[in-house]
Amino acid sequence: MTTATNQLTAEEFLGGLEQFVDSYVIPLEREHAELFSSPQLRYAPNGGYSDEVVALIKAVRATSAEAGYFTAFCPVDIGGGGLGSELMVLAYERLHHRYGPVHMLPHEVLSHWTSGPSFLCSHLHPALRERVLGELMSGRVSVCFGMSEPDAGSDAWRMSTRAERVDDGWIISGTKQWISNSPYADYVFLFAVTDTELQKQRKGGVSCFLVPMNAEGVGIDSVIRLFGDDGGNEAILSFREVKVPDEALVGELDAGFRLAMQGVGIGRTYNAARCVGLARWALEIATNYAKIRVTFGQPIASYQGVSFQLAESAMDIHAARLMALDLGARLDRGERAVAEMAMAKAFCVEACYRVFERAMQICGGMGLTNELGLYRGWHQARILKLADGSSEILRRTVAARLLEGDVHF
Repeated sequence: MTTATNQLTAEEFLGGLEQFVDSYVIPLEREHAELFSSPQLRYAPNGGYSDEVVALIKAVRATSAEAGYFTAFCPVDIGGGGLGSELMVLAYERLHHRYGPVHMLPHEVLSHWTSGPSFLCSHLHPALRERVLGELMSGRVSVCFGMSEPDAGSDAWRMSTRAERVDDGWIISGTKQWISNSPYADYVFLFAVTDTELQKQRKGGVSCFLVPMNAEGVGIDSVIRLFGDDGGNEAILSFREVKVPDEALVGELDAGFRLAMQGVGIGRTYNAARCVGLARWALEIATNYAKIRVTFGQPIASYQGVSFQLAESAMDIHAARLMALDLGARLDRGERAVAEMAMAKAFCVEACYRVFERAMQICGGMGLTNELGLYRGWHQARILKLADGSSEILRRTVAARLLEGDVHF
């Protein structure tokens, strides 16, 4: 496997990525360890990340962009590396395996499709590309992906945000929810209904707009806190008669839903890879603990009640990894891989969740502590059973494809 830009092998790329994180990102995070370990310092009063944390995130993104990693998986036509989906799977697996859920900054070195430059930038109006793209590619500014709504999550066709045509642009009104990175984003890729009849038929009628977060009428209503945390990365956004020009339209009119689903597909692939890496990290923690923890005169790894849980976890991880890599290879070949994408995301997330459950049980009371950090990965896996398509929706997708005759996975 080679990259599209400099003919590095996959392992050379991944090794360079590790070296960059180890030499720059991890020391930066350790330098500010108190900031990341204290909820009072990590979050601002409104629940979003504090200014200090946001500044560090931007610094990592910008430095990674200069090093050539941040935009490595962005399309070539916007100045990215154009690296494929299979290498993306390997990269995200490597990052989450090596740094786990206990480090925050390493996971900012690659542009995420919901917060940084992505395929959506290929569809920007030329005037917007000239103004916005450079800053996005440099990591200096970020975006968010405004699709989900309070009453339109799994069934996104039910969205009620409307964009009304006026002489010199559009007026957009509505509410969005669960919008990652939105408390700090500079722009939002905002999805709104532009043709209610097409929307009712589920044949189109949804368009995408790039809207500045500081535009008049845009509001961050509240940051969503999960699992009792003092803050979070998602927020509820309101749009009250927000005026945007014609050039704000991203892609074709009424064809935004296809763009949204393409983004969700990338998210499902990313989360499959992420969960493989997280599960590998957790299995290593549990395996090492089982070898040194002694009860009744022998390491607990010698008991089948423990060793079989380790074996089950290894089997889960191996199967999940093969599914994720197969999905990446299919996407690189140009396949839609609708069923395979749904299967991979559901299986990898659920396998990861099972591995963390076993790891926490094997580690006993230590498995619940902040010291090991297993609970953080457990939290992430639990969230991912809902994000980018719940496990139930994904099974619905697989079943629908089967009934349509798609049995060639």
